[in-house]
Amino acid sequence: MVKVIIGHKGSGKTRKMVDFANDQAERAHGSVVFINRDARLTYDLTYKIRVVCMEDYPGITDSDEYIGFIYGIISSDHDIEAIYIDSILKFSNFALGDLPRFLERLDSISTTYGMEFTVSLSAEQEEMIGVDFSKYEILN
Repeated sequence: MVKVIIGHKGSGKTRKMVDFANDQAERAHGSVVFINRDARLTYDLTYKIRVVCMEDYPGITDSDEYIGFIYGIISSDHDIEAIYIDSILKFSNFALGDLPRFLERLDSISTTYGMEFTVSLSAEQEEMIGVDFSKYEILN
């Protein structure tokens, strides 16, 4: 399952994701991963969550490499229950046009490995042309 949180900068998406991740980590029987641009949220997230800072991986520059990176995370921990991805559209070389395929690939990974993804998107739903949001749970 893929869940999305949509809204422009400053609308509280990251705070919601942190709260969801912390709540899930308390109930989880497996691992919870939170992928963020930098380390600023490290102390907002419970110690039970694996925090991944993308600034530590500057070689990942597009959506295909990002998906490969996610596969690498999954291959290192077969007990992952959920992966949270904050502000994917602020990632280098990631455009609105990449979003439909990216979300479809996350959905496929979710089905294959039995995990859920929660992704925050810094845009309005109307701006994301080509994304069939009926496939995803919108959390806001």
